[in-house]
Amino acid sequence: MPFDERPDEKDKIINTLHSLASMVFESQFGAQTLMLLGGVLILLLLLFLLFALIVAGVVFLSIKHGKFYFPKLMRTGFSYMEGAIKSICAIFGLQEDDLTIFFIQLHNRMSEGDFAKIDMKDRAIFLPHCLRSSKCPAALTQEGLFCQHCGMCDLDNSIQELEEMGYKVFIVPGSTFIGRMVKKYMPRAIIGVGCLREIKDGLEFADSIGVVVMGVINMTDGCVETLANWPELMKVASLKAPKI
Repeated sequence: MPFDERPDEKDKIINTLHSLASMVFESQFGAQTLMLLGGVLILLLLLFLLFALIVAGVVFLSIKHGKFYFPKLMRTGFSYMEGAIKSICAIFGLQEDDLTIFFIQLHNRMSEGDFAKIDMKDRAIFLPHCLRSSKCPAALTQEGLFCQHCGMCDLDNSIQELEEMGYKVFIVPGSTFIGRMVKKYMPRAIIGVGCLREIKDGLEFADSIGVVVMGVINMTDGCVETLANWPELMKVASLKAPKI
């Protein structure tokens, strides 16, 4: 008696779907539906590119004239289509670092009002450990480095001044420490100091958890004995809401 090879359930489903797809593709309604979907996708793509071009153009003009035109538009555009905007700006001759600096400045401009309203005792500052001297005697703890006030780097007097203002100051080796300290002490606002990439990542992290944040870019890059922009940091740290 010959063996009766019957298709399993998976093969039946595949065959059924294939038959339905063939009916849709071959029918006039199916063809019109596919054309409509294709048209919608093309339209969405064109709108996406148009919006990216508009944002990139506004960014270029803002950088060229030293002003922030349509800041909410630029921030929204950069949040959702960063890669496309960077590619278009590169055509205009804008370097990626220049673009990152601009958006850090834009972020600060849009956040400074909310930042100024928060009491200094509810703020924290995160300093990168690369600011310390190569001969720094401080040891790493679970909360970062505790300055020994040895006077071998600029951290000494600066930390004292910031703490006297009411800030909680941390010297940290990485973002893991920042997340841990924010979770533990729950500051309402923070200032992040570091290189471009660190600041950009820090702003995105703080925004994602709903903490008001300002970024201050180091004057020099590197891993050892870098230089912070102390005047800018003190200017940001001193922000207060105007008295009514």
